[in-house]
Amino acid sequence: MQQKQQKSPVWRALSPLRDFLRTEAAGGMLLVGAAAAALVWANSPWKGSYDSLWNSVASIEIAGHGLSLDLRHWVNDAAMAIFFLVVGLEIKREVTSGHLAGRRAATLPIAAAFGGMAVPALIYLAIAGGTNANGWGVPMATDIALAVGVMTLAGDSVPASLRAFLLGLAVVDDIGAIVVIAIFYSDGVSFAWLAVGVAAVLVTLVVRRGGLQRLPVYIALGALLWFALHEAGVHPTIAGVVMGLLTPVAPHRSPDLVDIEELNDLSSIEHARQTMQLAKGSVSTVEWLEHHLHPWTSYLIVPVFALANSGVEVSVSSLEHALGSPITWGVFAGLVAGKPIGVLLTTRLAFATGAADRLANTTRRQYIGAGHAAGIGFTVALFIAELAFEDERDIADAKMAILVASILSGIVAFFVLRQRPKAAAAAPAMAVAPAGAE
Repeated sequence: MQQKQQKSPVWRALSPLRDFLRTEAAGGMLLVGAAAAALVWANSPWKGSYDSLWNSVASIEIAGHGLSLDLRHWVNDAAMAIFFLVVGLEIKREVTSGHLAGRRAATLPIAAAFGGMAVPALIYLAIAGGTNANGWGVPMATDIALAVGVMTLAGDSVPASLRAFLLGLAVVDDIGAIVVIAIFYSDGVSFAWLAVGVAAVLVTLVVRRGGLQRLPVYIALGALLWFALHEAGVHPTIAGVVMGLLTPVAPHRSPDLVDIEELNDLSSIEHARQTMQLAKGSVSTVEWLEHHLHPWTSYLIVPVFALANSGVEVSVSSLEHALGSPITWGVFAGLVAGKPIGVLLTTRLAFATGAADRLANTTRRQYIGAGHAAGIGFTVALFIAELAFEDERDIADAKMAILVASILSGIVAFFVLRQRPKAAAAAPAMAVAPAGAE
């Protein structure tokens, strides 16, 4: 039976994006608060408790296989796998039905993301490549939560098309970061355990194709994949991305076949239970999982990650060491200058070659502002810094650069985007080509 009062397809398509942006913006405030708390804690008279907490070891043993990690690595390797699961879900949704669906729709954010990754990496190598080239991946990252938060603070002066562009850029940036982590920041690979991980993926595909919908089965398979990658030497957070990409994007039940009268029937507990099943079955598994997991990652996991990794000691000696370190300047320049330069150059190239359409009511100033917002590389940049460097002083220098560069990039992005361009208001809007247009 046809649903009597259906939302328009455009409204339904934008609803997940609105929810995503709203959660990211609110989570960004918690992220900033957690980072500030970590800095205060690590430089307070109780700084010893900060180190002892995150260095405390916890162990688990299952079927004769034990795993011992300190608390910081439980957060970075295990909890952040859920964060990357949400990233994988968002990538899947954007590629299938969002801003990356279709060649022309995807060209502009892909081009901007490529420039925003390549130029910072090259700047880092030019500055610090002679002393520690392994850190080139650090300034490539973009923090979606904080970038979206800055755009939210900038208010109505930021057109909706530019917000969607930044989200698409950040999603492609996440894909690039995942590839970099998997290939360049994994240890020597154990092919025996890697085979176990491949087997877990194959079993997931088989049970998914068989129509099995029991969540515990997929949780068990995801846990097995995580453990196999950890033991194989591949960073285990990749398991979250893989499981996200394997999640079905089609709903179990077509929304057009859901009777609105059945959804409104809450006359008994049984009818309410059936209503819940109907509603759950009429949305895709990707959207259902993202709706439930995204608040947990934004409001808990990422702030805890920031609390565990932002505690940099700020003293005269640490500042002197950071100021004299090529790593500091390489990361700083890559984020503050490399990101906006890379984004602007590649978007201009895409426009000049006709590969992409100019977004509605946007100017060069706004693309520069979006590039500075992309230079807020907080969460994933800290994550890669922990993988890229072994020396604690190098890690501290990179974190110091990330913190300062992210703050400066956020401030510049806010003031650039806050100013409403007169040209954008006067110029006729040029609509972006619809998804899938050739």
